[in-house]
Amino acid sequence: MRFSLLMLLVAAMTASPLHEAAAEQVKLDVRLVHPVMKSGEKQTNHLRIALTGFELKSAEERPPVNVCLVLDQSGSMSGQKLARAKEAAEAAIDRLSNDDIVSIVLYDSNVTVLVPATKATDRELIKQKIRGIQAGSSTALFAGVSKGAAEVRKFLSEEQVNRVILLSDGLANVGPKSPQELEGLGRSLMKEAISVSTLGLGSGYNEDLMVALASVGGGNHAFIEDADSLVSVFNQEFDGLLSVVANEFDIVVTLDESVRPVRMIGSEGDIEAQTIRIPLAQLYANQERYFIVETEVSPGTEDSTRDLAEVTVQYRNLQTETKEKLTSSIQVRFSDEEKIVEEAKDMEVYAYCSLQITTERNREATAMRDAGQVKEAQTLLAKNAACLNLIALECASKGVNSVLPELKQAEESNEMQAEAIVDRSKWNSTRKSMRQLQNAVQSQQPYSVDVPSLSSSPSSASGK
Repeated sequence: MRFSLLMLLVAAMTASPLHEAAAEQVKLDVRLVHPVMKSGEKQTNHLRIALTGFELKSAEERPPVNVCLVLDQSGSMSGQKLARAKEAAEAAIDRLSNDDIVSIVLYDSNVTVLVPATKATDRELIKQKIRGIQAGSSTALFAGVSKGAAEVRKFLSEEQVNRVILLSDGLANVGPKSPQELEGLGRSLMKEAISVSTLGLGSGYNEDLMVALASVGGGNHAFIEDADSLVSVFNQEFDGLLSVVANEFDIVVTLDESVRPVRMIGSEGDIEAQTIRIPLAQLYANQERYFIVETEVSPGTEDSTRDLAEVTVQYRNLQTETKEKLTSSIQVRFSDEEKIVEEAKDMEVYAYCSLQITTERNREATAMRDAGQVKEAQTLLAKNAACLNLIALECASKGVNSVLPELKQAEESNEMQAEAIVDRSKWNSTRKSMRQLQNAVQSQQPYSVDVPSLSSSPSSASGK
C-alpha cells in the first residue's frame, strides 16, 4: 500500500497547469488495480484515469450556456404529456440568465424553429411562445436534432456550454431513424463541441437510439416513465448544464512498449499502437469522471520497477477562460511474493473496474432477453449481483467505503432486473430502465431517474 500511496503523491506533484494563475483546477488521478504485479508472468492489469471538477462557489461564476430545447410535438404527445413538457420547458427558461442563449425547435412530420437562438433577456416572451405549442403528427427526430444543432451553431463559442436537449415520446418515423444514423449525428456534433442529452418519455420511444445519441454526444439520457416527472428531470438536466466547469478535453494515454492496450471498458477511446485518445465533452462541478483501460503487461523480474503509462490532459477552464494541462505517470513494481501483490491491490480502483465490467455483462443480459433467452439472462444478472456483493464485502472489510453505495445500488438493480425480465408485459419499460442505468454507470451521469416498474418488480411473474 505504501507504494500505491507514493505513486499517488508523485501523480499529484507532476500535475502541472499551462496557466499557473488558475485558482481552481481539474484534478487528475491515475491508478492501477495492481500497482505490484507477480514477476515472471504476462498479466492483465487495469488502469483508471479519473478527472474531478472543481467547485463553483457561486452561480455568478458559471459560464454562459447556449442551449436548444428540441421538443417532440407529434400526435402522441397530445394531452398531459405535452402539458407537462411545456411546464418543464418554462421552468428551464426561468433558470437562465440574461447572458445565456436559448433556442427552441419543435418537430413532428416537419421541423419548426419556435424561438431562434437569442439572448434569454425576455424570458416571459419565450414562455408565452412555449404555452402556444400544439400537438401535430409524425416524428422527424433526426431533422429536429439537426435543426437544434444549427441554432446552437449560430452562437457557438468555446467559452460557453453548447448543448442540444432532445425530448421525444415516440419512434423516429420520418427521415433517418436507426441508432447508427443518430449515433453518427451525435459524433459529428461532439467534434463541434456541441453535446446532446436525450429524454425519452413513456414507453413508445427507441431507447437504443436515444442512448446511442447521448452516449457519443457527450450528454445525458433519462427514461421518464411518467409525464409528471418531466419538470424534475428537466431541473436535474439543467443542474448539470449550469455547473459545467471545463470542456474541450484532449486526453492522451501513452503506454510503455512493454504494455499492450487491450480495450477501453465502459467508454470509447481511439487506440493506435501505444497511444489512446479518450473523448470527453465536459466536466461538471465536483463530478468525478473516470475511464478504464485494460492492458496486458509483459513479464517483469523480481523487485524491478517499470514505467507503465503517461497521461496528458489538456482542457479549457471555463472559470478562468484559459487552456490548462495536467500530466501524470504511473509505474508498476514486480514481486515474487503473492502476499505482497495481493496486499498492494487497490480495492477502490478494482471496485470501479468491476462496476464497468458488470455493466457490460448487464448489456449482454439485455441482448439475451431480446433473443428470448430469459433463463440465460436471469443467470447472468444473478451472477452480476453475487459478484458485486462479494466485492462490496471485500471493500468493507478493508475500510474502502467510498464506492460502497454504487456497488450496493448496482447489486440491487441486477437483482430486481433478474425478476422483472420474466414478465413480458413489462419488458418494454424494464428494458428502457436497464439501458438508462447502463448508460448512467458507464458515463457516470450526474443524475438518474427512478423507474417505478423496477422498484416494484413482480414477485409472481409467469412469463406470459
